[in-house]
Amino acid sequence: MFRMWGKLFKDNHMTADHVAEDSSDDTRTHKVFRALEEICLTFDLMQPIWLDKNIREFQRLAKTRFHEDSFVETVPFDYLEIQVIEE
Repeated sequence: MFRMWGKLFKDNHMTADHVAEDSSDDTRTHKVFRALEEICLTFDLMQPIWLDKNIREFQRLAKTRFHEDSFVETVPFDYLEIQVIEE
């Protein structure tokens, strides 16, 4: 079972969270993108742009933060954090 936790933060407080689950036999990359899509749909957000720093951080830690510069639209939070909590 693959599970990824998405959290919205504003002023260093978590304002919302959602855990996306995927039990398919697909690749880890596909599971990550599907889970991020589900998290963004839950929070009514456009998908963030993966910057080089996000890719490196996620590969190293299985966790990254998307700040305002990763979104095309203005967002009402400081950052979206995603973290793989089970593989």
